[in-house]
Amino acid sequence: MSTPVAASATIERTPEGWRAPGIANLHSHAFQRAMAGMAERQTNPEDSFWTWRETMYRFAARFDPDTLHAVAAQLYVEMLEAGYTSVCEFHYLHHAPDGRPYDDPAAMSRALVAAARDTGIRLTLLPVLYMTGGFDGRALGERQKRFGHDLDGYLRLFESLHARQDERLRVGCALHSLRAVPADAMHDVIAALPGDARMHVHIAEQIGEVQDCLAIRGARPVEWLLANAAVDERWTLVHATHLTPEETRGIAGSGATVAVCPTTEANLGDGLFPLRAYLDARGAWGIGSDSHISVSPVEELRWLEYGQRLVTHHRNIAVGAGSTSVGETLLQGVAASRARSTGFDDVDDHVMLDAAAPSLAGATDEDIADRWIFSGNRNLVREVVVGGDRVVIDGHHRDRDAIAMRYRKAIEVLA
Repeated sequence: MSTPVAASATIERTPEGWRAPGIANLHSHAFQRAMAGMAERQTNPEDSFWTWRETMYRFAARFDPDTLHAVAAQLYVEMLEAGYTSVCEFHYLHHAPDGRPYDDPAAMSRALVAAARDTGIRLTLLPVLYMTGGFDGRALGERQKRFGHDLDGYLRLFESLHARQDERLRVGCALHSLRAVPADAMHDVIAALPGDARMHVHIAEQIGEVQDCLAIRGARPVEWLLANAAVDERWTLVHATHLTPEETRGIAGSGATVAVCPTTEANLGDGLFPLRAYLDARGAWGIGSDSHISVSPVEELRWLEYGQRLVTHHRNIAVGAGSTSVGETLLQGVAASRARSTGFDDVDDHVMLDAAAPSLAGATDEDIADRWIFSGNRNLVREVVVGGDRVVIDGHHRDRDAIAMRYRKAIEVLA
């Protein structure tokens, strides 16, 4: 596989205002947008990712293709208005709540494709292989059955979706996690996929996951993956929160991308990615909004840096060899990883920032990136163009009102 050409990260001054490259959202579970803010009451004095997951399972059971389409379309409107121009959709709500396939086994996947087409965002659809409930190979629980596939069923789904790729749609593969995909199945699915298919996987998000992997497989999750799969530029490792220095260097050396999701990782209490060490190892990374408790690349990038400041007690952590600007370094990072994670090479998607915004008054070429990322909470995106198509004008998606109306109706059904 050839190395994708890195997109420009430069914000350019034009007669119309400041033009910035569109940002890729490398990790999304669209259905979780509908439950944002609804898991913030304590259910247990030891609340964690694992108790949050119980709430998520109950909510996931309410979806069908129609409600998924409405929620995803609302989410994608919000992404575009915030400056995301492509999204990697890590999709595991495959079947009906009782686990039976729909008459069209790809019905839920097609709902996501339709939502992306309705809104104009580029979609990298990542149907998820989910086979077991833990590293010990236990069967899926009742609330996980709608996620599950055997290997043959999964490959049929992948092939039916992959055949429909076009200039706005890419189809890759997601392994839910090492605990959800047995080692033999992982090798079989990798061997069966086209050579250019992108591979995404949740990994090392939680300490408990690391401990279980050590107990069952005798190695930490990233350590095991690097030793048992040909991890390369096609791969995106989601979260990778809990790493040893050797694992950090190993991911960087493999060419894989890490999808860091700071707002979700903070919301779930996951921990902090070792950003400075990873940058020193010249690793590729990008951002995702994951559970969508925030849909803002500015907030993800800001808190990626702020988390490092809190743990190190220093400032201006994310700087690279080519710039002392944190904002420039962050935008360079997300631009460099876009093509390798999404599969969209050499695209000209861009956003126009609101040059009249007070927070950009007097901005210069030297400080515009830092002003955008670290100045206030007002959304500064005025216009968004995807593939030559203006989808956001004067800060509003062209179909915002109609899509929001459908979303409100869906929430009435889901609530």
